[in-house]
Amino acid sequence: MVNSWGNYPKGTFNELSFQHSQSSRNELLHCKELIPFGNGRSYGDSALGKNIVHLKPYNYFLAFDDASGTLHIQAGVLLSEILEVFVPKGWFLKITPGTKLITIGGAIASDIHGKNHHVAGCFSECVEEFSLLLPDNSIHTCRQGDELFHATCGGMGLTGIILDAKITLKKIRSRFIKQKTIKTRNLKETFTFFEEEQQQPYSVAWVDCLSTGEDLGKCLLMTGDFATDGDLSAGKKRSLGIPCYLPSFTLNKLTVTAFNWLYYKKAPAGQSKQRVDIDSFFYPLDAIENWNRIYGRNGFTQYQFILPLDSSYEGLHEILSRIARSGKGSFLSVLKLYGEENSNLLSFPMKGYSLALDFKIEKGLFQLLDLLDKIVVEHGGRIYLTKDVRMSRGVFEQGYPEVEQFRRIRDKYGMSKIFHSLQSKRLGL
Repeated sequence: MVNSWGNYPKGTFNELSFQHSQSSRNELLHCKELIPFGNGRSYGDSALGKNIVHLKPYNYFLAFDDASGTLHIQAGVLLSEILEVFVPKGWFLKITPGTKLITIGGAIASDIHGKNHHVAGCFSECVEEFSLLLPDNSIHTCRQGDELFHATCGGMGLTGIILDAKITLKKIRSRFIKQKTIKTRNLKETFTFFEEEQQQPYSVAWVDCLSTGEDLGKCLLMTGDFATDGDLSAGKKRSLGIPCYLPSFTLNKLTVTAFNWLYYKKAPAGQSKQRVDIDSFFYPLDAIENWNRIYGRNGFTQYQFILPLDSSYEGLHEILSRIARSGKGSFLSVLKLYGEENSNLLSFPMKGYSLALDFKIEKGLFQLLDLLDKIVVEHGGRIYLTKDVRMSRGVFEQGYPEVEQFRRIRDKYGMSKIFHSLQSKRLGL
């Protein structure tokens, strides 16, 4: 049984294994509606389809250049496996999302981003090259400037099968982060401090999405940079687990409101400083095994959108107001500031602010998200494909102006005859 991390939609899919031989690849590519599958951490239906190809077992470390920090690995290697080997040696990922439990192939296909996009960009910025298996069974080496590079980074697995990649790591002198926590009182103050803290390499905010009136948009903004104390010792592994799916009624307006109140209350007023390890700063939810079960058997969706800088405040104010009025709040609400847009055809980020919220699947949710879509589009924004499970083709096409070029590349190389997901069919990709 294969599910996305959001446990929605559910279905029965044909599961295939990948074998790197000419005959095995040829047999695989004769399948119709093929989609690569990594570690199952995309939230929606982008890695679900009629025939799912498991790439996680294709996970060898191939080479490392200590002088340049260039690491050559197969596509099934997890970010967590890279960190386990290289953090003790003084190396870290240049760009990392909020989970380390994704594959390299998935990181490229989603062109993932992290808390440092405003200074470092997307994952593709640290990718020197990757090998891509095309529909004619040829293998193409993709580099910056190549149309297949810019279509595949953010292309959601629809251009072929990523086999291996060379990425560059960054030098660090500690596994700890010097963190500053800023408690803001409203959205205006949140924006002010984001702008004042732009010199910090990492920044992210938790927003109370159920606050209203003068409190609307209040948050805890965390900024940070690596310490320089030389402490690279292995961290203590702490993990909890959700043993079963919780009843759907567990998450409701009252429980989310109570959580938000407690979480905001725990931070001292003004500004405070902490020393936290990389797991606490970058990957807090990875410490809770199967945390997706909190939302119940019906599953959940993460709604992540981004708005251009000049319309971010107005758009976020309107969207947060809508969510608060609906009562369908999220205890996980993440706000980030982004830097310049890159040249990849379907990459999500643009210069502006992004908000990500988790909602359990329940009656009336999709109608609310349709309303939020309209606000996003009106303000020139877009929805993140890696998190999406219900966006319409019209909303998608308004947010991604390079989609026709992406479709032309798919047709040119015969990708549209083979590589399809539930999402690609829904969005007409």
